[in-house]
Amino acid sequence: MAMIDCAATSVDELARLSVRLRESDDPEAACELLTEAVRLHPREAMLWQCLGLAHRATLDSAAAVAALERASRLAPEDGTIAHALAHVSMEAGLPAIDLFDRALALRPGEGSVLTGRAAAQFAAGEFEPAIADLEAVCRTSVLWQEGHRLLADLKWQCGYGAASTGNYSEALAAHPQSKPLWLGLLDAIMRVENYAEAQSVLHAAQQSLGEVDELLAIRAICASELDDTSTADACFATLFAQARYLQDGDLLSRGARHLLRSHRPDAAATLLQTGVALPDASKLWPYLAIAWRLLDDPRWRWLEGDDQLVQRIRVYQQNELPELVKCLRAMHDAAHEPPGQSVRNGSQTDGPLFARIEGPIADLRRRVEQAVKAHIGDLGPIVAGHPTLGHRPRRVRFVGSWSVRLQGTGYHSNHVHPQGWLSSALCIGMPDVAECGPAPAGHLQFGVPPAELGIMLEPTRLIAPEPGWLTLFPSTMWHGTLPIAAGERLTVAFDVKP
Repeated sequence: MAMIDCAATSVDELARLSVRLRESDDPEAACELLTEAVRLHPREAMLWQCLGLAHRATLDSAAAVAALERASRLAPEDGTIAHALAHVSMEAGLPAIDLFDRALALRPGEGSVLTGRAAAQFAAGEFEPAIADLEAVCRTSVLWQEGHRLLADLKWQCGYGAASTGNYSEALAAHPQSKPLWLGLLDAIMRVENYAEAQSVLHAAQQSLGEVDELLAIRAICASELDDTSTADACFATLFAQARYLQDGDLLSRGARHLLRSHRPDAAATLLQTGVALPDASKLWPYLAIAWRLLDDPRWRWLEGDDQLVQRIRVYQQNELPELVKCLRAMHDAAHEPPGQSVRNGSQTDGPLFARIEGPIADLRRRVEQAVKAHIGDLGPIVAGHPTLGHRPRRVRFVGSWSVRLQGTGYHSNHVHPQGWLSSALCIGMPDVAECGPAPAGHLQFGVPPAELGIMLEPTRLIAPEPGWLTLFPSTMWHGTLPIAAGERLTVAFDVKP
């Protein structure tokens, strides 16, 4: 964007320009514009608010909080600013419950403020109060989808098991023909991979709603996951006879998963190749990699065989890690095993780790950014059509960052990260061999399909976890870890935005 004369531009237009810069993935330019704008208009709360949100987009939480605090002092009755300050403070790792209470007083009943407050309670270790408060709202706002989803997730993380979705059952007793509630319940059950329960609920949903397309897709998925091949074949055939479903990356990946599980890699490859040009093709490449390997198709080597795609970089010396270990362990005191993730027998931090303001985390992010830039520089020339080598991001952006603590027989199931371009595993701490077990216990492995597919393929790479070493790899590549026998395996992970 051309240079803007802030003195000659209205406050409203400056705010609009900053939003456009953020939305075009240039929050740094928005920060530069707004820094000059607030110098000229120091009493304009809206500009300070925009500056805070621009800083948030660069993960500079300290600057974001400071700008939003200034905006809040200038406009103390503005609920939008109060909510933004609460949310950014929570991401920064600061106490935020009182800030959400203030935002809620200004915006009573606002759903996003209520869920933010529950997340802040959870981050502070107030697990049962968070659940109780959400339950109370869900009982009075029976059709509140966002609240029901979060409540089910929090209950699952607190060990409620099958009772995690009780709030949906209560709501459906009052509104048995609510399609969003039925779909929300089914989604909550399927995200924890309880397909037998989902199939049972599906029958009840069909009795209330009749035959709707969304339920046909769920029936296909459940039948496949429960090895009812003929039912899954019929359901997927009906769905893919409609052109619109051939544009749905989620459903294409589910259809390919079914074909792979039922030993038809050629049909899976054919189906997947219809969608590799879709915007969400990142969900398809991992299954195409399996199909091509099973078919001994040389395109697998084009996709995943380049040694440069997986790289190890040392980012810490052993004696530099104790402070970071202490910082991360404190976060895991309020962390649980989340639904729909790869963690088994462990905990995962919530929210963007790199947005936190603790000194060890800021230092971690700086080291990681340097390592990612170095790796990108080593990737070599652009390879047209390749999901990883086909382009390079202009700047290093993170679409997620978190820490995982595995204990006992903990491990990561084999999975991929469809929201990312590059993914990572940074080993922070490992148990000694006596606790961990002999190699390859705790190793990072690549190229092994999810166990539930029943496909026996050997790892294409095995990497020993060493504290201080970062492994970078394509987000579309299957990866997981082999279980440790005992002790603690502490890691940091992140995804780089496409």
